[in-house]
Amino acid sequence: MHHHFIIFKPYNYLSQFTYNLKRNKKLLGELHDFPEGTMAIGRLDEDSEGLLLLTTDGMMSEIVRSKKVEKEYFAQVDGLITQQAIEQLQLGVEIGFKGTRYVTQPCKARILTEVPDFPERGKKIRDERHGPTSWLSITVTEGKFRQVRKMTSAVGFPTLRLVRVRIGNTHLGNLQPGQVIEVECFDV
Repeated sequence: MHHHFIIFKPYNYLSQFTYNLKRNKKLLGELHDFPEGTMAIGRLDEDSEGLLLLTTDGMMSEIVRSKKVEKEYFAQVDGLITQQAIEQLQLGVEIGFKGTRYVTQPCKARILTEVPDFPERGKKIRDERHGPTSWLSITVTEGKFRQVRKMTSAVGFPTLRLVRVRIGNTHLGNLQPGQVIEVECFDV
């Protein structure tokens, strides 16, 4: 029988269970006593937070990582994002990936008119005297390395905070950073 987990990956954690380099890093195994063979489906980089699905079922991992499943992120960006930048994101933008240029697939993007009600992050984002920030939603079906961060930078609005809020029909909801819930299956 396979096990499936929904977690809120906190800021400053790696989306993995082992790390063999010399520096100490916070790992997912510190959040819960997961069964042997548990793996993260996809990743969130160390600086990113939010919804992460874990499973002991490799086939489920393949399904969730497919281009058929949407992944939605809320990004806090430097400056007041413009409708023109949103339209560029929607059409696809050129980013660097593995040393080459890559044009992202068309995606859904919209400005968030209200600041999301996320728990405070352990490390302060930045001081307000450095200028305004704004929030947007970006929904993609692909997941290149640091893609959403590269996309917002490509349109002139670097990401300051990135939180994944949805994978398919599975939502972050009211989970708190570090919280783990075991579920029967994922709604993707």
